[in-house]
Amino acid sequence: MSESEGPVSLFSAAQVRRLTELSAHQLSYWDETDFFRPAHVGEPGERFGRVYSFEDLVGLRVIAIMRSQVPLQELRRVGEWLLNHRGSWAGRKFWIRGSRVFWDDEDGLRIGTGQPNQSEIPIEMDAITEDMRSAIAKLRKRPADQVGKLEQRRYTVGHRMLIAGTRIPTRAVWELYRAGYDKAAIQKEFPRLTNRDIEAALEWEQKGQRAS
Repeated sequence: MSESEGPVSLFSAAQVRRLTELSAHQLSYWDETDFFRPAHVGEPGERFGRVYSFEDLVGLRVIAIMRSQVPLQELRRVGEWLLNHRGSWAGRKFWIRGSRVFWDDEDGLRIGTGQPNQSEIPIEMDAITEDMRSAIAKLRKRPADQVGKLEQRRYTVGHRMLIAGTRIPTRAVWELYRAGYDKAAIQKEFPRLTNRDIEAALEWEQKGQRAS
């Protein structure tokens, strides 16, 4: 029941732009041309039809780092490999030599020509992964003025009342409280919440109960 906080989270295009430093046009064009497709593509007309996974985020950050030096045709080779090898990036490394990119396949065979040398620039997938985790943690950090406040946002959790800066409905906190959870237990379920958040949620729900 706890809010997802780890790499299994999904990300909107706006969040991906902030985290990868890519533009809206680049993401849209790469998606439309099958250069780099997001993990989830919804139905036509769906407002949030394209949602990116954590792996998408890492892959796009790798491409963003390379694009200042590597031409699009070469980036397409990298993008195709990344899309076809989701789930097996751990420990992998790319090398940039001039305008070319090299990497090792599953059998240890070099993809590209030549061998690594001192002029090559290494890009380690594990390091990019950790950088993205740190960037996500900073992105999710709630400003002090949101603590203990509630808000309603369109297209989020059925337009229910939420705890500001999160996707946690006040109703979820109320249901735990009614089930016998104290504040400490509720915080274990929702680690981002403070006592002030929980009190505000309970007060809102209690007012609703009295009014009904």
